[in-house]
Amino acid sequence: MYKFVMPEIIFGSGSMKHTGESCTRLGAKRVLIVTDEGVTQAGWSDLVETSCREAGLASFLFSNVSINPKDKEVESCARAYLDYECDALVGVGGGSAIDTAKAAAVLATNGGHIRDYEGVDRISSPLPPLVMVPTTAGSGSEVSQFSVILDTDRQKKMTIVSKSLVPDIAVVDPDALSTKSSYLTASTGLDVITHAIESFVSVAATPLTDVHAKNALALSSRYLRPSVASKYNKEAKEQMAMASLHAGLAFSNAILGAVHAMAHAIGGRYPFLHGDINAVLLPHVMEFNLLASPDKFKEIASLMGEDVQSLSPSAAGEKAISFVKKLSIDIGVPLTLSEMGFEEAFIPEISETALADACMITNPRDITAEEVASLLRKAL
Repeated sequence: MYKFVMPEIIFGSGSMKHTGESCTRLGAKRVLIVTDEGVTQAGWSDLVETSCREAGLASFLFSNVSINPKDKEVESCARAYLDYECDALVGVGGGSAIDTAKAAAVLATNGGHIRDYEGVDRISSPLPPLVMVPTTAGSGSEVSQFSVILDTDRQKKMTIVSKSLVPDIAVVDPDALSTKSSYLTASTGLDVITHAIESFVSVAATPLTDVHAKNALALSSRYLRPSVASKYNKEAKEQMAMASLHAGLAFSNAILGAVHAMAHAIGGRYPFLHGDINAVLLPHVMEFNLLASPDKFKEIASLMGEDVQSLSPSAAGEKAISFVKKLSIDIGVPLTLSEMGFEEAFIPEISETALADACMITNPRDITAEEVASLLRKAL
């Protein structure tokens, strides 16, 4: 038996102008738009506000969102939602803004502290309508049942998992990718590839999730380089937006693995870009997991465009690992944790935190804290 959750999806160039109409179809009248300063400066939140106004909606802006969204920002966002007497939320931005909007919706209708909802299926009351508008090809949060928020007291990223967090409507407009720097395009693009690989080899993968994981991997392997090379390559932007969408649908339902468990632990301690952490860790975790899923790793290499027909599954898996390493070099993401500022002294703490992360449950190979520590040292 399989289950698969997803929102309504509106995809295509110029689709952002349908955000307001999407909200009205959900019965909204007063909308809180959750975004960040970068998205505001790029003009995308203005476009969404205009769309809401033309749809007859009152809209209010909350833009106090960090790269790694914090519990205190979620609390402020929920207060703004209640103070403005809103009845729907629109997240406009990358995973940070969208995760903040989701988490604020939880607090606005369920109360308490966001850490009360850490884990799986701990949300009891229905959430207000959620419309999500991604401006990066990366997080996939616009279609997922996840919200990842930094607990500032514990210096730990909390993973909140619930079908309640699946947005009602995702508005995916590839035009938004044209304002992203090549560096952010590269970092978020590695997140897409990590989502695709981890969901494909996840112990919770199904034929339904595999379709999306494979499409995401084939598209991102082909189009990430040209997307990084030019912000004006419309085909590359559209295909990376589609890859991110596919990857989000895959991991929302198949969950992830050790890369994300470790990345969440590191992100709780350091203000690194999530995609950068994934980029560094991915080849090392692939090497570790190859033993558990050699046939799937051969398929991964084939989806990346490698000729592996005559190779054994293990040899083909090595080709996939080499592909990821070469891609990281080509697009200029960090190659080691130390160059990002990670300190070896934190490895024991990070290892224990990562082992308790919900994403570790679906990693295809059993792993201990000592093995997590070993992978972190290899990544230094």
